[in-house]
Amino acid sequence: MSISAKELPLGKVFTPDFRFFIPSFQRAYIWKQENILQLVDDLREAAATPETPYFLGSLILVRRGGTRFDVIDGQQRLISLSIIIAVLRDLERDPEWMGKLDALLVEPGDKLRGIANEPRLTLRERDADFFRDHVQENNLEPVFDMSDDDLTTGAQRNIVRNIKCTYDELEHLSEDERHAFASYLVNQVTLVIVTTDDLDGAHRIFDVMNMRGLPLTPADVFKARATSPLSPAQSDAYAERWDDIIDPIGDERESEEFFGYLHLILTHQPDTNGKLIDRFLADVLQPHIDGGTIPAFIDKILAPYALAWRIIDHPSETILPAEATDRLESLDDYRNREWRAVAMWTLVHSFSKLGDPEISPFIRRGARSARRQVTVADLGFHDADRLVAVLDALERFTGVQTLNRTNPGDRRGFVTAVIRDLDRGLPLQSVRRLSFIPADDRAGALVRLHGDMQDDDDLVRLLLLRANDQKAGRHLSRPRLFSAMPIMPLNIERTHSYGDWSQEQHDHWVTRLGNMTLVQGKAKELDDHPEYPDRRERILMRANSRRFPLTDELERYSACTPQMIQSRQEETIRLIADYWGIRYDERSTDMTAKDVDELIHETAVKPSRGSRRVTILQVMRAGLIAPGETLVWERPRKGERWVATVTESGKFRLQDGSEYASPTAAARAAAGGKGSGGLEVWKRSSDGRKLSEIWKEFRQRS
Repeated sequence: MSISAKELPLGKVFTPDFRFFIPSFQRAYIWKQENILQLVDDLREAAATPETPYFLGSLILVRRGGTRFDVIDGQQRLISLSIIIAVLRDLERDPEWMGKLDALLVEPGDKLRGIANEPRLTLRERDADFFRDHVQENNLEPVFDMSDDDLTTGAQRNIVRNIKCTYDELEHLSEDERHAFASYLVNQVTLVIVTTDDLDGAHRIFDVMNMRGLPLTPADVFKARATSPLSPAQSDAYAERWDDIIDPIGDERESEEFFGYLHLILTHQPDTNGKLIDRFLADVLQPHIDGGTIPAFIDKILAPYALAWRIIDHPSETILPAEATDRLESLDDYRNREWRAVAMWTLVHSFSKLGDPEISPFIRRGARSARRQVTVADLGFHDADRLVAVLDALERFTGVQTLNRTNPGDRRGFVTAVIRDLDRGLPLQSVRRLSFIPADDRAGALVRLHGDMQDDDDLVRLLLLRANDQKAGRHLSRPRLFSAMPIMPLNIERTHSYGDWSQEQHDHWVTRLGNMTLVQGKAKELDDHPEYPDRRERILMRANSRRFPLTDELERYSACTPQMIQSRQEETIRLIADYWGIRYDERSTDMTAKDVDELIHETAVKPSRGSRRVTILQVMRAGLIAPGETLVWERPRKGERWVATVTESGKFRLQDGSEYASPTAAARAAAGGKGSGGLEVWKRSSDGRKLSEIWKEFRQRS
């Protein structure tokens, strides 16, 4: 068995030297939105220091002859990187950049020499054609028109959702920022390529790399360096103390994140430029080693901050006052976690005995010990008002940053500035970053609240939690499993209880906050109940759903009308704006009373369409298609041909008279219910232009 390993940048991985194949025995693509968004965040943060490489791990490959390799480990990253590159290509306007990005996904081939173009990465058979057709070879517009009904596998659903969220994350970058990010991705992001010619050997390599001989974690390195200058007795005692402090934090990723934020807190440096071990050793540990104060560092710094981290992870299991635990639970709703650095600082500076091994802030349950329960006074609790005020302000700013898609570098800069001011002893009202939300940020958040929330389930759930808490006047406990569900379904074509709705009204409201409500249970539970009376009954049948006042009030509405949904939208936005203190401007003008166009006109906010589905009616109004035009879908090999006509109401009418609100739905109906890329298959009969090209032109214009 021969083995080779070499580190290569992505620009030399996605080349003719490698054609990657996912074997059929491999699991499907399982990365969710949070996984790919974390990767995008990490890469964008790394790209802020373009001279520093970013190591993305290893690929384990089996050589199958020539340039063909089976992927044994690394599939999730390869697919996700391909999605990121495809999004960058789709957002690009410069033909040269488009060509270079396209060449990372597909080998261009050479017609003169009879060489066919080939994808760099081929998925398992069930998903290979879908990935090639909709990610690697074409623009992404058909994907934006798809729903789960158009997709046949879980992997395809993950691919589509990850495309949409990645598009939304990168679409607001300027052209220069996207070019800088793409350049960093190609030149500075590296992988170690491990190849062998034997499948069993590849699995042995995988086992060795993942189960034996693992490299030291940052926590291991820091412990070894910290205890090395101590006497043997001290070294043993403090090595054990270190483990008692750090082990409960969790896995390697958690502990690495903890040490990253601890470095930020202690040095006021927003990042370590990808060199956490080097920077923490030099900036934090070495001064204590030189000063002979390592025991004090472990007891007085490491222990309290590590315990603060654990409190943040499990606030409801502590003896902290409800005002604090409620706010920590709310902060934990966010995917972005930079807020943790400020929360750690605040907890450590509110409990003088935090980290004392004899005093635990966690509730003892079912213990037979006669020892009394610890109180907050035992922990040296002080500055209670500041603790709650800081957490309040932190949640408010984190919410506004989330709505405005603030980039990771700016988020870290924000928390660094806050901690620097807090360390200076400034009162909270003088910490400007925590006491004043700029006008553009307020307006940008309100614009987003008014907008389409398609495929942003986690954000919708978070926003509805805030609105319901505000309406209830308190922090509501959450059911173990609950979801944000649409009151009106995504498709009302064959329903009877939405007679007041035009297709245009439905398309406008169906994915906005006013049409969403919190319900105990899974998001799919209403799929088989399209009619409003049935949906309402299902929504209200569980008491845990009715704890949310915006859900409970549905009992008052016997019909789902445009007026009802609009009223809910306006109320929900007001509640969230009140919760975050962004409802009024400096002149006490109610910003929620303004329409979106006013907000955009008065500020620097520039809303974007993102990955939201483009409707037929929108394209008609832009003059890109016209009522009466015909679209054709031909399958010459099967002898099949379908024709659709654009109606005045913004639908596609098939030859049997049935009408559909989207090209994909029309294509699925024409094909007898089978999934198809509707925008890619329909062509305008007058000029042969694909609808995907027309839809993309509209998206770029808007």
